[in-house]
Amino acid sequence: MRQLVLPVFLAATALPVIAQAQAPAAQAAPSHAQRHHGTIRGIIRTSDGKPAAFVSVGLPKLGKGTTTAEDGSFTITGVEAGTHVLQVALVGVPPQRQTVTLAAGETATADFALTESSAQLKEVEVKGSNVINRPATASKSDIAPLDLPQSIGVVTSTVIADQQINRLGDALRNVSGVSLTQQRGGVAETFSARGYSIGIAGSGGSIFKNGLLANTQGFPDASTLESVEVLKGASALLYGNVSGGLIINTVTKKPRFERGGSVEMRAGSYGFYKPIVDLYGPITKNLAFRVVGTYEDSKSFRDVVRSKRLYVNPSLLYKFSDKTDLLVQGDYLRSDITPDAGIGIINQNQEARLPEGISRSNFINAKWAYNVTDQASASAVLNHRFSDQWRVNAIAGITDTRVRGLGVAVPNGTIAANGDWVRNLAAVRTSERDYNAQLNLNGKFETGPLTHQLLVGGDALRITTNTGAGFTYQQLDGTAVALAGGAYRYDVINIIDRAKYAERTDGIFYNTGMNTAASSYRFGGYAQDLITIVPMLKVLGGVRYSYQNVLQTNILNTQTGVETRGTAADKADRAWSPKGALIFQPLPTVSIYTSYANNFITNAGSVDVSGTPLAPSHVDQYEAGIKSELLHSGIFANAAVYRYRNSNFAQPVLVNGTTSNFRELTGETTSDGVDVDFSGSFSSNFYFNAGYAYNFMRYTNTSGVVGGQVEGERLINNPAHTANASIFYTFDRPGLRGLKVGASAFYTGQRLGGNNNTVGQAGNYSRLISLSGFTTLDLSAGYTYQRFSILAKVSNITNALNYLVHDRYSINPIPPRQFLTTVGYRF
Repeated sequence: MRQLVLPVFLAATALPVIAQAQAPAAQAAPSHAQRHHGTIRGIIRTSDGKPAAFVSVGLPKLGKGTTTAEDGSFTITGVEAGTHVLQVALVGVPPQRQTVTLAAGETATADFALTESSAQLKEVEVKGSNVINRPATASKSDIAPLDLPQSIGVVTSTVIADQQINRLGDALRNVSGVSLTQQRGGVAETFSARGYSIGIAGSGGSIFKNGLLANTQGFPDASTLESVEVLKGASALLYGNVSGGLIINTVTKKPRFERGGSVEMRAGSYGFYKPIVDLYGPITKNLAFRVVGTYEDSKSFRDVVRSKRLYVNPSLLYKFSDKTDLLVQGDYLRSDITPDAGIGIINQNQEARLPEGISRSNFINAKWAYNVTDQASASAVLNHRFSDQWRVNAIAGITDTRVRGLGVAVPNGTIAANGDWVRNLAAVRTSERDYNAQLNLNGKFETGPLTHQLLVGGDALRITTNTGAGFTYQQLDGTAVALAGGAYRYDVINIIDRAKYAERTDGIFYNTGMNTAASSYRFGGYAQDLITIVPMLKVLGGVRYSYQNVLQTNILNTQTGVETRGTAADKADRAWSPKGALIFQPLPTVSIYTSYANNFITNAGSVDVSGTPLAPSHVDQYEAGIKSELLHSGIFANAAVYRYRNSNFAQPVLVNGTTSNFRELTGETTSDGVDVDFSGSFSSNFYFNAGYAYNFMRYTNTSGVVGGQVEGERLINNPAHTANASIFYTFDRPGLRGLKVGASAFYTGQRLGGNNNTVGQAGNYSRLISLSGFTTLDLSAGYTYQRFSILAKVSNITNALNYLVHDRYSINPIPPRQFLTTVGYRF
């Protein structure tokens, strides 16, 4: 999406251009929903007659607005009858206004002709950025940000480009309270927010792509995204079994009905290079295309580590009519990366500690280790507008992810106090196929004095996985590796003194002995209504019913062909997820809300003393917040305080006085916190964003059960404090015109890695790994001349050293000081 747009209520200082609106267009007999309100629609074009897409248009005094579509059209529904001032606002250009007189139940037309040409708007687009206060597609509705009782963060394509972001984790640093806490063996990212972890895949995953569940194995390519949306807080009403902390929705770039594109070459430290191609335009009057592709090849500050990645994302958009369109998208990722569990950790099962005096480049996996991910997806989105008040959206998609890899096992409690480590062989061969479908109906209507904004929908998800096991290994000469002590030994090294032992470097083959096939599916139906009682007071209420079934596994012996059934029976979970909120808006630019929402956790794999699978744990979330547009809407700010309470946390059961593997819903966890976000753009030359978050997630009631968690102890992988700030400025005065400078700072506070301790734990030691806070600072500078641009960045300029810790085995250093530059040409 173009980054030249400010929010719909931007008040610019330049003198407006005022024109009379065209006469209201006659409509059919008004419905009950139209008796007191009407609709304003129109088309905005540039001075050379081309459609002006993604331009902000709104009614500032009423707090209503929207952005134009690809064809420059816009529609604003639910407008009170009377005379209003309609305003069109773009970053860096004077606003235009029209006075519109609207009769109840009718539609008024207001077209605009901008004083800028399409070429001039593209020039502004290079410089500008939009403030983050537009509806997020992840909300599944067009609820205005000030009306949504939930914190939202959007990382726009401008931020992604200016910070030269390649990975999702780097993008999410721009949203308060979201932390990249783990790198799973160097092949995937895991995040935390508000005390809850965010999974990479599966039915409990919380990362989506264009609204559909995504598998992020192998790292999604963030450099090709249009935006990254974050909905903080419980989103079970909309998506079912997701993390209570937030959901993440990545939005890919869409076709356009105008020709354009760009080519870029990105290069940097450690042999990094990455060409990026983006082409779009019309094929016919009603059909447009877009193709985005990139190739990446890079070494690393980590010894031996290397990555090669290919990504391509084609899409087609067909407009059947002004009311109906179909978007078809596909993408393919090949990720060939070196699995990297980091530097290792000493004495993990006693007083765990990071190895001292170890270089951040120290690589302890086998030199020939590899991990290859092939991922392909396809989706179709059908949009139809029945009227100005009602529209339907249908989505279907499929994703296929296949992973194969080989190396040595991660050092999970196997490194001795002196640094000796027996490296055992380990392989991975998995496949996952996700089938997604959604149907959403949005409508606006009235019942007496009340105005409703309704969302009704349903979704279905099926996941099938195949997981290899029973691996056997062979030397390069065909000799079988012997099984000893339940493991296939490769060699012995010392992670502190690498010269102590002669390390092997020869490769290995492997064979798969078993394959486990597993399936799960879920269905959900939901309804949500935003009710306007009076303009200052609104109520949001909704509920979802979810049904989820995990089927019994099938285990195939690939040597004999014999298939058996798994020991765990089918497990079905059912849950209701309500949500309610009260919204008070004393001014059109200020919104104060309080809300309650419920999330659920499925407790997969846990059974009670009778062997019956545990019911889901229900998490109650209470939140209060304020949102505001400041300084004539040049700044958008929101702040929220929250409490999550899981009062039926699953914990061990004592059997005959000793800890058992059975569980019961008698524990409790509590998460308290606050997060604050600011973002702003006062002109096409300047924008900024900043945020801060605090979280305290701990065990609050464990009844002192032996083997249970320690009451009062903070949960691992949850920083107490996080903060972010970014600022970019582009000069437009003679002599410096086109020069861009920027700075970004990110802080991750003190947190705990390892494993939480348990009551009655054998030995007097802690399993926690204390990690200090750290700050990274990035500086950027660039220059744009006509269609050419260059942008350079030095990241982590202070060369700060810290670690991302996945439980107890993946201890990955953060990257040191690095250089990155992008040279580009826009069509």
